Amino acid sequence: MKGIFPAAILVATLAAAGCTTVGPDYARPQISLPGDFSLNENKAEPHIPGEWWRLYGDSKLDALVAATLANNADLRFAAARVEEAEGVLREAGAAFFPEVTGGYSFGRNRVSTRTVPPPAATAPLTRPQYQLLASTSFELDFWGRYSRADEAARANLLNSRYSRDVVGLTLASAAAQSYFGLRSLDAQLAVLALTIGARNDSLELARARLNAGIASALDVLQAQGALSDALVQRRETGRQRAILERQLGQLTGQLDLRVQAGELFALPVPPTPPAGLPSALLDRRPDIRAAEESLAASNAQIGVARAALFPAISLTGALGAQSAMFSNLLGSGAGIWSLGYALALPIFDGGRRDARVDQAVARQHQALAGYQKAVETGFREVSEGLTNVAESGAAETELAARLKAARDALEFSNLRYEAGYSPFLEVLDAQRTANEAELAFVRNRQSRLSYSVDLMKALGGGWIDREPRAAVRPASP
Repeated sequence: MKGIFPAAILVATLAAAGCTTVGPDYARPQISLPGDFSLNENKAEPHIPGEWWRLYGDSKLDALVAATLANNADLRFAAARVEEAEGVLREAGAAFFPEVTGGYSFGRNRVSTRTVPPPAATAPLTRPQYQLLASTSFELDFWGRYSRADEAARANLLNSRYSRDVVGLTLASAAAQSYFGLRSLDAQLAVLALTIGARNDSLELARARLNAGIASALDVLQAQGALSDALVQRRETGRQRAILERQLGQLTGQLDLRVQAGELFALPVPPTPPAGLPSALLDRRPDIRAAEESLAASNAQIGVARAALFPAISLTGALGAQSAMFSNLLGSGAGIWSLGYALALPIFDGGRRDARVDQAVARQHQALAGYQKAVETGFREVSEGLTNVAESGAAETELAARLKAARDALEFSNLRYEAGYSPFLEVLDAQRTANEAELAFVRNRQSRLSYSVDLMKALGGGWIDREPRAAVRPASP
């Protein structure tokens, strides 16, 4: 037994001196990106507040986003995923320490009288045994298997935190766009109310002219059809608003939510923030950071798989007491102990461990492709956001000119009809054109607001990485 102590000390010394970590160390991959974003001449770093929705200056919107971030089930689910990842990291870190197990046992056994040599005549054949024991077993992290597992767990924790932030940003954007949709439908309902009033007047005028014998029944029928068409439009728009209001209620966790009608054009369109350089997106968007941490975790798992190809060195030990009588269990001479070490070397497994390494490498390749896709998607979304904001802003001026022309044409066609210079069909056409121009102008304003939200989200929504990878170091064994 004396030889165990120096041997164990030797093994521990060699392990501490020669400990190495197999597998590739993580480094951010190089991805080729354009030098700048098209349609954007300002390369300054964008300044987007964390609560970017306050730029629209609407207290109701602020309250809806706050309720969404406080009550939404998707965000609570993401927060629970973070808690799970924190537990996994603690478990991975615990592998660096030995596990000590305590136990107490009692047993009775009978010995045979036919053994050679036979038991002493004075010794009882049935013997009790009490045992109190603390034991431990500890595998030395000689090849860095635990270190890589801890590295992977830390990366997965960051991934879950970034994913939670992605959910929060997505929900805030969805709440804002749903609110803008409601305001757009309110404006459309207001337009349709005016349209219905005007077509009612046209119907009354057609009836009066019919009664006066200066118009045909066809004018009345056409006016009635135009009025019915506007009533159907109003009903459909009201249906869409009710559905969108319910969707917003689910987002905010307020299923009985009621949003009073509001003015769409009272909402300002925030100035377009500068997009900066594409490379800045790598640290500004939580979804790209989440994809990178997924890549880092899969990279560390290669080391875990490769470490299984090498010998495993374990230390075992036990300390306790054993006695035939409970009263002597803690007495002098009852102590027992053991100390040992073990070396397990894989000799033949049919290629199982090599296959696991190949699987880990393949998963790392998948995560690399996912990271590249996240970066490319981020670049595309910013470019699209800049284009959409610019084009919808330019279109508003053109739509305003179209709307003015349609209103003037409608007024002129009404005057011509009343004077008997044109048929009622000309009035119907002017009404239809004016109605379409009114609705198109409203919908374009909604699009401008929605595109501004898309751009805020594409630029990261003012997100700040409060726990960057460089600040998170793997635990030391």
